[in-house]
Amino acid sequence: MATIHKEISIAAPADQVWGAVRDVGALHTRLVPGLVADTQLEEGARVVTFANGLVIRERFVTIDDEKRRLAYSATGGNATHHNSSVQVFAEGSGSRLVWITDLLPDSVAPLVNGLVEQGSGIMKATLERTARR
Repeated sequence: MATIHKEISIAAPADQVWGAVRDVGALHTRLVPGLVADTQLEEGARVVTFANGLVIRERFVTIDDEKRRLAYSATGGNATHHNSSVQVFAEGSGSRLVWITDLLPDSVAPLVNGLVEQGSGIMKATLERTARR
């Protein structure tokens, strides 16, 4: 099983970053605009449409406000197994976001890692721009 582990330092308060992560229906506007074109909520899940046309369904496993942690599993695309967690920690006057993804088969890891890298950069820029307002 492939694991992708990404840590992002963000110049924005942890509560603000968590607020954007926790707003599960606004992935395309508050976290990764341009990478994700649309997010539609369903009971206990969201349907995510990427700008490249890929559509996946992410089922929420937990949304923990106390620990600032979101965990979800995904279906669609080429992965036979996909689960991720995003957790936000206070770090000085900013925050650190930890995004961990486990998936099968290993052969899809480069594609997913590319999306995580691209998404991380967009997320950091978007959250920091919002924090400066």
